[in-house]
Amino acid sequence: MRLSEFILANIDPIVDEWEKFAATITPAADHLDSAGLRDHASAILRAAARDMSKPQSRDEQVAKAKGEGPEKSPSLDEAGASHGELRHTVGFDLVQMTSEFRHLRAVVIRRWVEHIELPDTTCFQDMIRFNEAIDEALAESTAAYAEQVNRSRDIFLAILGHDLRAPLQAVSMSTELLMRKTTLEGDALTCALNIKQGARHMAAMVSDLLELVRSRLGRSLPIEPAPMDLADAARAAIAEACAGNPDSDPTLNTEGDTRGVWDAGRIDQLLQNLIGNALQHGSDPREVIVTLKGEARQVLLTVHNYGPPISEEAIGTIFDPLVRSADEELGQPSTSLGLGLFIVKEVVTAHGGTIEVSSSAANGTLFSVMLPRQV
Repeated sequence: MRLSEFILANIDPIVDEWEKFAATITPAADHLDSAGLRDHASAILRAAARDMSKPQSRDEQVAKAKGEGPEKSPSLDEAGASHGELRHTVGFDLVQMTSEFRHLRAVVIRRWVEHIELPDTTCFQDMIRFNEAIDEALAESTAAYAEQVNRSRDIFLAILGHDLRAPLQAVSMSTELLMRKTTLEGDALTCALNIKQGARHMAAMVSDLLELVRSRLGRSLPIEPAPMDLADAARAAIAEACAGNPDSDPTLNTEGDTRGVWDAGRIDQLLQNLIGNALQHGSDPREVIVTLKGEARQVLLTVHNYGPPISEEAIGTIFDPLVRSADEELGQPSTSLGLGLFIVKEVVTAHGGTIEVSSSAANGTLFSVMLPRQV
């Protein structure tokens, strides 16, 4: 009897052993009934047996080992993925979930070895095919479990970010009201200004966090385009940057028509993050240069600063979320979550534009953004 036939003939006792093992995984298994403990074990075994019974060439075996090509078994993948999702839902951790596959593999092989009398090359080939099938199911189950973990984390972050907005707004409004209604001087005024600035930084971080979560949950950055002048937006962004960095004095150069149809709020995010990044990492906050150049169908925005160059390796991931610079990693003061440039890239993409960065010790760091005039 081939191993695939043996599995189908002995599927009930094999799944019984799966259930007994799953029941030992506490506390997650404490509230599961027999059906919950057995979950997709039968479906995984039946799909594995069907997969093993199909002819397989050497090239197909190599492709399957890499998780590539049509050699994968859809029913096996579906059963494995469903198992991973449900085990996450009922509270199994990843190690506990994967241990079920380890146990299943051991049970089948032990029972099979006890059954065969004179093993031959066919038996070994059957065990290879069985291990391939279990590995495929395990890979799909792990991927589905990880996806559920990521989604749960993102939903938690979305709730956290949303709930933080109300107390932050209360702090900000109370500080503003206090400064208007009361004449503050000396240390009291300094404290009030620090509270106001801190609340503003926290609100910006919460906003960035919510943008990250939105993108991870599969939603593109929403925009509401309307006619605006990019030069006016740049002046306002520079003024705000200077308010938070009194020693800074960025230069704005404009050339040609800088008007277009964009989302003013998103463009402000883009400018604030690019200018703030240049001020933070530049060697001299007075040498940050913002340039706008109007072309026929697009406007080119560049932000330049001198300072330590960005390595080629870092440039490759600079727009990824939660990526921070080397000085931030070494503990330098920062109010950033590592989302600023990620938000910039999302804003540019939402407007159908492109962004590039170049950096060297001689020429400094240059972020170049191309925005079509019409989204």
